[in-house]
Amino acid sequence: MTPARDMMPAELAALLHFYAEAGVDWLVEDEAVDRVAEFAEQRARGPRASAPAAPGGQGAPAQATASERTRPSAERAAPRPAPLAQAPAIPDEHAVTEARFAAESARSLAELKTALEAFGGCNLKTSARSTIFANGDPASGIMVVGPMPSGDDDREGAAFSGRAGLLLDRMLAAIGLSRDSVMMTTVMPWRPPGDRSPSQPEAAICRPFIERQIELAEPKAVLLLGNFTARFFFGETGTIHALRGQWRDIACGGHAVPAIATLHPQELLTAPASKALAWQDLQAFKARMDRP
Repeated sequence: MTPARDMMPAELAALLHFYAEAGVDWLVEDEAVDRVAEFAEQRARGPRASAPAAPGGQGAPAQATASERTRPSAERAAPRPAPLAQAPAIPDEHAVTEARFAAESARSLAELKTALEAFGGCNLKTSARSTIFANGDPASGIMVVGPMPSGDDDREGAAFSGRAGLLLDRMLAAIGLSRDSVMMTTVMPWRPPGDRSPSQPEAAICRPFIERQIELAEPKAVLLLGNFTARFFFGETGTIHALRGQWRDIACGGHAVPAIATLHPQELLTAPASKALAWQDLQAFKARMDRP
């Protein structure tokens, strides 16, 4: 393995990008440690080697572990830094109440964005680079909502970036719309580590913010993209193939907004045969928006 100090800047950047895409959040060792060899050595020395030392240094093992032998002597002598005192916040009922209060207190989209960026009650924020918020033209009366930010979204700081975003641009262009002529956002404002699906508590903490976004934008219709988004708003557990293509009202604050679900562009990239279904949904969406 090539040491980091021998890598070119471009190689280091590529390696860090790989770690970020794999969901790595923290590097806990300065040098690699062979845990397998360390365990085998401890096992060979017997159970007494792993016993804690008695007061005054009695009972300390005579032989250093593999990680200690490979670590420079100056580093072994230096004390380890104390762990961070502040642990990541985990969503709970108290945090949900705070999120609801923060969202309902906002009287405009600008105020809501400020409140969301200042909110620290969700653990997802600790590992995400960006807070994704609605952008586009609120006067259009059209809102496109996706599930959670992708790695491209997190890096760019905007919803629907990367290849999936380019495909969505073409889908909207096919019905006479563009990214600048609609509002775009995601249910979850922060990317979950490793692109995992958000937990129920995480979804609960973010619900007040996305519902308030829709309420303040006052769209005439909402296009929901993907399994998670459709289930989140419709309150059902079916797949997107069962939930797509049906107009339903979703409650956002004191308003009921008509919404239709279709497949997410990322799903269409992996299953191009489903594009015909998405095209049917887009035509239904356009027909609704063209009504006088």
